[in-house]
Amino acid sequence: MVQQSSSFRIIRDTIFIVAGVLSAGMGIKGFLLSSHFIDGGVTGVSMLLSSLLIVPLPIWLLVINLPFIGLGYRQFGRQFALKSTLGIAGLSLSLAIIPYPDVTPDLLLTAVFGGFFIGAGIGLAMRGGAVLDGTEIAALLISRSNPVLKVSDVILVLNVAIFGAAAFFLGINPALYSMITYFAASKTVDFIIHGIEEYTAVLIISRQHQLIQEQIIEKGWGVTVLKGQEGYGKNGSHHDLDVVLYVVLTRLELSRLRSMVVNLDPKAFIIQHSVDDVAGGKVKSLPLH
Repeated sequence: MVQQSSSFRIIRDTIFIVAGVLSAGMGIKGFLLSSHFIDGGVTGVSMLLSSLLIVPLPIWLLVINLPFIGLGYRQFGRQFALKSTLGIAGLSLSLAIIPYPDVTPDLLLTAVFGGFFIGAGIGLAMRGGAVLDGTEIAALLISRSNPVLKVSDVILVLNVAIFGAAAFFLGINPALYSMITYFAASKTVDFIIHGIEEYTAVLIISRQHQLIQEQIIEKGWGVTVLKGQEGYGKNGSHHDLDVVLYVVLTRLELSRLRSMVVNLDPKAFIIQHSVDDVAGGKVKSLPLH
């Protein structure tokens, strides 16, 4: 049974990575290259260098990405490094040998859909346990060596430098269109990774907690009961709370939960925040009848 599960996971990851490679190749060769647009990150650096120098893009992708995979080997493990190496090599090979069509001369469509296909490719590869762009690895390593910097800060600085160089070497218009490509790619990656059912965690503090808890369970959601204590006011008043309710559910179901809580207790204190991912537990309600 364990062997079957492992085999299924290998097949699933392989399908994700292959689909990601083909999608990213379509975005790069089918849209961006003919208009001299670039993406952000290491892929963008590779595209910028290939437009300025005679070395082809597939070579730059390998040369620039693989050192980051090597640096991330200790942090993420051998399997991640192997998958990423094969993914990046596959992307380089697909750009070299697959005759992707030049889809459209329209610059805006090129920027948007080029970013969409690249983002879909990166997201699919990540779901398969690999990366096609070493930017995240570089940002993570830099942020860990300098605790003042966050990963998002490092990525932002890197992309500002990349698009600044694009404006200098390629011109303002290609650089601006390239920024549209990057935004489209990043949003597509988020959608592929998190999906439409992005999870939200909700904390509910209410005197009617028992009734709210019963309704949550009745509707099929899972709920965790936490002990709590209130503290507020200039004198630092403390009041014991019986429970604080903690619920994780999909974004599409959030309005149903909030409406139910407010109907039961209009004075309820509700806190919500996004969750990257969940495993196990009960996060979906029963079907509506």
